[in-house]
Amino acid sequence: MSITKEKTAELVNKYGLNEKDSGSAAVQVAILSERISNLTEHLKIHKKDFGSRRGLLMMVGQRRHLLDYIKSREENDYKELISKLGLRR
Repeated sequence: MSITKEKTAELVNKYGLNEKDSGSAAVQVAILSERISNLTEHLKIHKKDFGSRRGLLMMVGQRRHLLDYIKSREENDYKELISKLGLRR
């Protein structure tokens, strides 16, 4: 369900300003998106895992808040990020 260190490093390299930029909002959104997709696949198999479902909903809310923050700071960065990640809205 979680992502590997290699996948996290790959996302940091792709969306961060440098290889150590793991705290920027864009990188956090990318990591959360990866975790959300993994957890969604888990829940397709384990339909009654309500604890994981609650965690999924919390991650979706956290990603939404981070995306709102990015949108309030720079509209073009927001549009570019959601197009790269394939997110709606």
